[in-house]
Amino acid sequence: MSGIPETSERYLRTRWVTVVGGIIDLLLGVLKIFVGFIAHSQALIADGVHSLSDLATDFLVIWAAKHASRKPDSQHPYGHQRIETAASMVLGMMLVGVAFGIAYDSVQRILDGTAILIPGAWALVVAGLSVVLKEAIYHYTMRAANDLDSELLRSNAWHSRSDALSSIVVIIGVAGTMAGLTYLDAVAAIVVALMIIAVGGKMIWTGVQELTDRGLDPERVANMMAVLQNVEGVVDVHDLRTRRMGADVYVDGHVLVDSKLSVSEGHRIGEAVRQQLREEFPKVADFIVHIDAEDDEAYQRSDRLPLRRDFVPRLRELWRDIPEARDLDKITLHYLNGKIHVEVWLPSGSVQPEQVAPVRNRLRNAAGDDPDLGTIEVLFNPD
Repeated sequence: MSGIPETSERYLRTRWVTVVGGIIDLLLGVLKIFVGFIAHSQALIADGVHSLSDLATDFLVIWAAKHASRKPDSQHPYGHQRIETAASMVLGMMLVGVAFGIAYDSVQRILDGTAILIPGAWALVVAGLSVVLKEAIYHYTMRAANDLDSELLRSNAWHSRSDALSSIVVIIGVAGTMAGLTYLDAVAAIVVALMIIAVGGKMIWTGVQELTDRGLDPERVANMMAVLQNVEGVVDVHDLRTRRMGADVYVDGHVLVDSKLSVSEGHRIGEAVRQQLREEFPKVADFIVHIDAEDDEAYQRSDRLPLRRDFVPRLRELWRDIPEARDLDKITLHYLNGKIHVEVWLPSGSVQPEQVAPVRNRLRNAAGDDPDLGTIEVLFNPD
């Protein structure tokens, strides 16, 4: 790649593809409406309005792509990707409104039989041209969408294909009306309106799902968990949650590691998990990893246990009469299965190996029945 940042290059490619489609949408929309009037085809006029609505889509796509590519800032720490979502929902509402207007007008024409006109042959020619050009735009846009992995462009590509399908409906309606089925052109216009409503409704619903943080489908989540469980040092993975934000995916989850690892090794495993997930799933923008020393779904929780500042002074008070406890180098605490398991570190040579068990027993007996205390281990610092 050149020195252009990825977000800029993504935006420039999106803008170019959309501008090409927009020029064709503008020419097709004007041509359909013009020929629809002179050829007396209500369905073709409706299809022309559909094409011009695609032009509005194109402008919205360019605007949303530009602003969604902006980097995170202090007010938007997760970025601006949901601008795409909001733009898609606005577009969907615009399409539904246009479609209801087309359907209402067509129903009025059917109820007023004198308003039914017989289309001319030019309506068929223009509708056929629309099918060819809009299908070409679909493939052109979809190729760019796959290259950039852009849901926004994919939506726009399918919008173009819906226009091609509506033009096929227009061909059927015009041909049927010319063959003597006088209401078929108006009926075709209603069908086109329903197709536009379906497209707009889908865009609105998809946006609502994203804004309410709907997760990825279960199959993709299962694939993520399989990848994470194969990372060295990972014992298990649970509570994996996902949400979409524009083209990006954000993930958080709990990763179980060996309970006696150091904090730094547990953190290193967490970094390896994050790196592996982003390599296997490039759309993952971030993964918040919660490192667990025990399976908090299966074992008793430890969040009620006292912290070091309260517990260690309690131990030292209980051990005040034990000579070996006065020279402790370090006390390590492990919060596991609802208990605090203690490792006491003695200076090297302070006791003989055969004295370790008696020292441990004295520490245990002095602690009595402390409800928070688990096991006690006696260790030595190296020389």
